[in-house]
Amino acid sequence: MQKYDEMYTMLPFDGSDVRDHYKAYAQWLAQQPAQTMAARAAEAEMIFRRVGITFAVYGEKDANGAGTERLIPFDLIPRIIPGAEWTRMQAGLVQRVTALNRFIADIYHDQDILRAGIVPRDLIANNAQYRPEMEGVDVPRDIYAHIAGIDIVRAPNARGEGEYFVLEDNLRVPSGVSYMLENRKMMMRLFPDLFTRHAVQPVAHYPDMLLDTLRASAPARAASDSATVVVLTPGMYNSAYFEHAFLAQQMGVELVEGPDLVVKDKVVYMRTTRGLQRVDVIYRRVDDDFLDPLVFRPNSTLGCAGLMDAYRAGNVTICNAVGTGIADDKSVYPYVPEMIRFYLGEEPILSNVPTWLCRKQDDLKYVLAHLHELVVKEVHGAGGYGMLIGPAATRTEIEDFRRALLANPAGYIAQPTLSLSSCPTMVDAGIAPRHIDLRPFVLSGETVRMAAGGLTRVALKDGSLVVNSSQGGGTKDTWVLNEQAQGQPSPELVQELGGMVQSMGGNW
Repeated sequence: MQKYDEMYTMLPFDGSDVRDHYKAYAQWLAQQPAQTMAARAAEAEMIFRRVGITFAVYGEKDANGAGTERLIPFDLIPRIIPGAEWTRMQAGLVQRVTALNRFIADIYHDQDILRAGIVPRDLIANNAQYRPEMEGVDVPRDIYAHIAGIDIVRAPNARGEGEYFVLEDNLRVPSGVSYMLENRKMMMRLFPDLFTRHAVQPVAHYPDMLLDTLRASAPARAASDSATVVVLTPGMYNSAYFEHAFLAQQMGVELVEGPDLVVKDKVVYMRTTRGLQRVDVIYRRVDDDFLDPLVFRPNSTLGCAGLMDAYRAGNVTICNAVGTGIADDKSVYPYVPEMIRFYLGEEPILSNVPTWLCRKQDDLKYVLAHLHELVVKEVHGAGGYGMLIGPAATRTEIEDFRRALLANPAGYIAQPTLSLSSCPTMVDAGIAPRHIDLRPFVLSGETVRMAAGGLTRVALKDGSLVVNSSQGGGTKDTWVLNEQAQGQPSPELVQELGGMVQSMGGNW
């Protein structure tokens, strides 16, 4: 199987054949003593632990029976993307997310794409992610996925060149952006000199962009510059609670739980020490099923009774919208290129990974015959769970999946086992290549925009293709270079570095 490394043109790497956009960094890295890098890695772990940058691991208990929390391992060697590559990727992301928003609006209104026969009607009607409660509900600007996390992988094509592919669309409650921001802050703390040598595009403005996006989605009655925004969290035991609190703090808005909200006369209010305060926008980090016990799960205490009535009346905006899961379902994913053609009249800039839909008889037959070489995923799976990686699976695991596929073929898709690109990574044995992916965070408000780069996730186990933190993956800082700056830091990056230095008087 062909391989592609982000930093080197040949593997195994020996310090030669460095790609042009990595040359300045490679020269710097070669001058760093191993013990210095090890000390910086230990310092990063100590700071992350002190600040509390952890995630909860569902299903794991400590010696006292309490849920366990882990640090997401942070790697010191950045993933670097040339500016020209990012420009094309960004255009593809804008195109894709625009089409996905058009698709969600269409599905809950006229359903033109179903009548045209491009997407099978039964794929939507029988889908657990389809919410009939959203039929005919108009939302501000027709935007449903205000925050999208699009998973991008690079793999060698037939010519041996690295090509970007979209692996998944995450449109419900995508997480991970706090690690993107904290990784940059950590790199600036540990290696400030690197940011004076490289024209790295900044990311610290993301919380401001997010707040602007949320306020732009406010109901018409609320002025967008003064709309009251809250972050709705399931609470401190949620795996991404650190991120919920972090983003609320960075945006300067309230972090609330279900009991903090109340609905009166189809209007949502937040309980405060000064009485009830009207809420215009809810950035929810709670799944659909738990948002309103009067509509979804009656035993849920994570949401607010009457919330859907207020939402349907147009008195509050929920970001992301209820029902967005229909567009990131893995069985709908193969149709996104056709959505782009149908809604935008354009050819997709970013390609999908080839995908077999096991609900189709011919596709199922092929998958069953090639389980040992494919990746098979549950259509509603997440976090690296419910997945078979054929080349790494045991015979027993393959046969278990065979039975599951035969019992419920519509619940699975399959894809070829891509040789994900690798990036040099610090491991116990030194510096070695490890597979990576990228999750840019795309914001849809008055316009579609994003911070340059995103969260690079790395599979720390040798040979592993699973980058998810719940499966032992780590993260890296992602640098998008501004070649026009000719190696000089941008004013925005200088401001970002200055802000980091000032913040070191606090938690840092």
